[in-house]
Amino acid sequence: MPSFSTTLYMRTSRSISLHSMFRGAVLLALVGLISGCAKTPELATRLATSDRLAEDKARDVGRRPAEVLAFLGIEPGMTVMDVIASGGYYSEVLAEAVGPDGLVYAQNIDFVLQISNGVNERAISARLADNRLPNVQRLNAEFTDLGLPAGSVDVVFTALNMHDIVDGRGPQAAAQVLGAIRKVLVPGGTLGIIDHAGDPGKDALNKELHRIDEARVVAAVEAAGYTVEARSGLLRNVDDDRTTNVFVSEIRGRTDRFILRARKTN
Repeated sequence: MPSFSTTLYMRTSRSISLHSMFRGAVLLALVGLISGCAKTPELATRLATSDRLAEDKARDVGRRPAEVLAFLGIEPGMTVMDVIASGGYYSEVLAEAVGPDGLVYAQNIDFVLQISNGVNERAISARLADNRLPNVQRLNAEFTDLGLPAGSVDVVFTALNMHDIVDGRGPQAAAQVLGAIRKVLVPGGTLGIIDHAGDPGKDALNKELHRIDEARVVAAVEAAGYTVEARSGLLRNVDDDRTTNVFVSEIRGRTDRFILRARKTN
């Protein structure tokens, strides 16, 4: 049986060790927080001073891209896929964030490119013309075959699309999309989602308004093998009563939006 002095030593040593571990964890968290805060204004400055389209810069006010990407942990050198990139607003923001050593896949399905007489096809073609964004690759691919190696993407990001996937295509299609994305993510990779918030229990109305109950997105994501690890209120708007179609001019660009950061579980 250990002596009282031995037991006291063991308890004291364990206490000191736990204290050191806790202090180290706190310091690491603070360093990460400070580092993330430092990167946000740097990216915001680059976005404001680059040769981006004037209309894209105007959208930044409501979209807060530098802060959103910091929340999602997107850093220089990463490989990121912008799922259903449409005209490529976020693809260009991501390109700036990952830098020349990173890579962005601007993924679109054919339906999105051809909708409204090909407005998105024209927009993304113009954005990427003459190799203007050399670290962005167009990825015209359906979710049945993305054509990317398994475990090759650090972050998958999609903005204002999950309501159409979950409600427009149905639960089975949503599982297929989220499963295809999961395959190309690295182990522990990040899935970032932004969407227009709808009220719980009003699924039919939300579908009509192009909104969705956040809990339904969380359920779909978790069922597909991800863990939702964080949510952000960066794009919340309490003045949006969630009863207006998101395309109505009075609310467009200022809807109440939720942001989820999920992790691929191994």
